[in-house]
Amino acid sequence: MLNKIFPFLNWLPLTKKTWRYDIVSGLTSTVITIPQAIAFALIAGLPPVYGLYTAIVTPPIAALFGSSYQMITGSTTAISILIYATLSNFINPANNIEAYISLSIVLAFLVGFFQLIMGLLRMGKLVNFVSHSVIIGFTGGAGILIAFKQLKNVFGLAIPQGSPVFDIIKYLVSHIFEINWYVFTVAMATLLLALLIKYGIKPISRYHMLIAIIAGSFLAIYLGANQVGIKTVGDIPSHLPPFRLPDLSYSNIKKLSSGAFILALFGLVEAAAIGKSIALKTHQHINGNQEFIGQGLSNLIGSFFSCYTVSGSFTRSAVNMQAGAKTPLSAIIASAGLVVVLLVGTSYASYLPKAAMGAVIILAGYNLIDFHQIKQILKSSKRESVVLFITLIGTLFFDLEFALLAGIIASFFFYMERTSKPNVATMGLNKSGFFINLLRDTSAKECPQLKIVRIDGSIYFGAIETISNYFDKIDDKEDNKHLLIIADGINFIDLAGAEWLIHQVQRWRQKGGAIYFTGMKLISQDVIIKGGFYDKIGAENFFKDKNSAIKSIYKKLNATVCNSCKAKIFSECKNS
Repeated sequence: MLNKIFPFLNWLPLTKKTWRYDIVSGLTSTVITIPQAIAFALIAGLPPVYGLYTAIVTPPIAALFGSSYQMITGSTTAISILIYATLSNFINPANNIEAYISLSIVLAFLVGFFQLIMGLLRMGKLVNFVSHSVIIGFTGGAGILIAFKQLKNVFGLAIPQGSPVFDIIKYLVSHIFEINWYVFTVAMATLLLALLIKYGIKPISRYHMLIAIIAGSFLAIYLGANQVGIKTVGDIPSHLPPFRLPDLSYSNIKKLSSGAFILALFGLVEAAAIGKSIALKTHQHINGNQEFIGQGLSNLIGSFFSCYTVSGSFTRSAVNMQAGAKTPLSAIIASAGLVVVLLVGTSYASYLPKAAMGAVIILAGYNLIDFHQIKQILKSSKRESVVLFITLIGTLFFDLEFALLAGIIASFFFYMERTSKPNVATMGLNKSGFFINLLRDTSAKECPQLKIVRIDGSIYFGAIETISNYFDKIDDKEDNKHLLIIADGINFIDLAGAEWLIHQVQRWRQKGGAIYFTGMKLISQDVIIKGGFYDKIGAENFFKDKNSAIKSIYKKLNATVCNSCKAKIFSECKNS
């Protein structure tokens, strides 16, 4: 029970091997977070210091109460854009920044409240509806997107903030001769050094990102840093997050609730997608309900410390995983590192070049692209390939929430398409005495009075048309009065399916026969029994196995037809 309430007990105590990796990955994440936190706060319409507040407070809470060991919670591009879009409907930050900040904190509280409630209500299974192909496409698209967003720092160009991929490419082509080669040198040197250490110097390979960033910083200083256009993080405010009660007035709750609910859902889907994509590489089991609770608490508690809405961060999580993080301690160390930086290290942190950090982030983005899985999806399924590319292209050229939604809808469409066409086969008895699909063995024989059909799939509203068409063909072409349905392949029957079965039972009774079922699972009988359909069909028409069904049905067959029958496929026929 304690492990469920306090999930961090599952990864405590730490071993020497894990905390060494976690310290390195945590320090690397600290370095990466500083410019990101500032940039995301500006995207959300907030002062830079609020990005740092959020980066300090929210990750440890999500790490302690979440499920994923490597995912780091924090501000993201998509969430920051959604925050600005939601709040700017009510107030312009340029006109009244204090009121805007107050609303952003209320928004974070409401988002956290909705997420926590969904987690406590065990709605984490919603995560299961995000398919493998959607995750691979979303992860790959996000990796490419992350890399493109850093090209301005790699080339030293003034690419407008928030530009889509196409505009970034267009800008690069039109400003190719304006590249700052000092900036490009620092970025490439950092990237090459990180790759060299990671793949060529195994004893220190886990430190590749941290060493590369530090080396890139020294190179930037050597080349002249700001004097030659190599931008650094610059001055950082040295204030710790202040305690602040959200202004939970009725008017604020009323106008922000709908936007908060949308943000809560998107944040959960985004965090779940990141957690599942990381789990594909680490093979860790992700508890969707616990992840919902962790995200909810991080937003809810964070709102009392001047934080705005957060979710799982693709960039920070990718860097964290690539740096070798083993447990959520890395996220806690990253936040502790930010506290130290704010208190005593702002002057040193201000020298970190954006070009070096951009190069490391590009490396992390590249590693998010799972080429092996993409190749496997392309080889194994055309439908899954379509889902993959819809999500990937959507991530690159549209909003992230649209990309995820489009991928999920495409998955559902193909799933419904498959399940709406269950396999229905007419069965006969072969020479070995086994029932087999007549299409597979044309020598198998049928009883002229008993039609035997096998249904593999579910009888639900989406599949009724396919099954009904098959039954109509049987009814039109055959003189059989009796129909035996081999039902052990039926997964479930919904209300519409049960109503359809009753209609078919009545049709066959009007012919002077009946419909019988053998091997139907208890779960398939659930709606039939609870809806009162069982009595209408007749309990005597349900059998546990084919032999007992045929033995009972044989007694109802026309004896005159049986005497003149040449097939005589059942043992009862031969004994009569």
